[in-house]
Amino acid sequence: MHIHPLITDTATLAALCDRLAGADFVTVDTEFMRENTFFPDLCLVQIAGGDEAAAIDPKAPGLDLQPLLDLLTEADVLKVFHAAGQDLEIIYNLTGKTPAPLFDTQVAAMALGMGEQVSYANLVQSYLGTTIDKGARFTDWARRPLNDRQIDYAIGDVTYLAALFPKMVAKLRKTGRGAWLDDEMARVCDPATYANDPDTAWQRIRLPSRKADVLGRLKALAAWRETEAKAKDVPRQRIVKDETLGELASAPPKSQADLARFRGLSATWAGNDIGRRLMAALEAATPLPAAEMPARDAPRPGLSSEGALIADLLKLLLKIRAKEANVAPKLIARADELDAIAGGVRDGLAVLTGWRFDAFGKDALALVDGRLGFAVKGNRLTMTAIDG
Repeated sequence: MHIHPLITDTATLAALCDRLAGADFVTVDTEFMRENTFFPDLCLVQIAGGDEAAAIDPKAPGLDLQPLLDLLTEADVLKVFHAAGQDLEIIYNLTGKTPAPLFDTQVAAMALGMGEQVSYANLVQSYLGTTIDKGARFTDWARRPLNDRQIDYAIGDVTYLAALFPKMVAKLRKTGRGAWLDDEMARVCDPATYANDPDTAWQRIRLPSRKADVLGRLKALAAWRETEAKAKDVPRQRIVKDETLGELASAPPKSQADLARFRGLSATWAGNDIGRRLMAALEAATPLPAAEMPARDAPRPGLSSEGALIADLLKLLLKIRAKEANVAPKLIARADELDAIAGGVRDGLAVLTGWRFDAFGKDALALVDGRLGFAVKGNRLTMTAIDG
């Protein structure tokens, strides 16, 4: 495979992307930093296709990434990633789109019995017999210039991926599990997964209160923090930590001067502009509507104690069936689906359709309906049909 020098100009990038648009597939990886910014700071993009590979420097003066972004969102080009989530977040932030069609080797590994979060290094070792040099793993990718070892390390990720992909596809075809990946790949590609909506930011913050006025203030404060952090391009926790937002929502200050008494806030907020904006957000807060109230805490949200026990039995059954099928349990069913089955839901669940129903769903219903039970035979836990 021909490895290009680091690409730092638009003309070279455009020419590369024109050639790669005709490849059977392209493999993609990114290097980024996110410790000091609101959105990930894209520092390097690696791409391979056909018989060539290259690293692209997004920080090069005058470089326009548009040819690359067009390629990555082109519907006729298959994009291959490993653990694509953070890479797709970056592309979504730049384009408002996610790459599709897409193949994620970590998701594929789930269908091939390698666990739910197999590392890239382990996947390369398993399929290619190659040990990846991790010497440049903790590089500060934002610092320039990048040396040859760093660039070689980064490009290696996509050249190995180009060799991995056909082998994994061949094994998926042999096992007949290619279709098993469709739903999970669709979820990974869903733009809604990466959208940053200030109005839902509060849902990421743990607060035990179920009072509508408290949660309404939390919603308003979390949205305010998103706006502040995005405008300043800093991590949201750099503005105000979660626990401080919870305290402000639970025991709101009566005046801006009271902000000085809250742990985690600078005393200067008692008289500066950011303190005024925080107070304005609090004053504009309204009680959380009933439709947005979170489910009550319980052994399982929305389940009785008996339902929670059934959900635990379903989880055990899932482990058994997943082990028998040599597939990651997460690919068959999610915890919320098990809770739904235990709570009596039968419609709208992926686990009760298609291959998931054959692999697990039909037995899950049999267990809930009392037609299937656990038994120990020869020191092994097995399932046994119950007559009657």
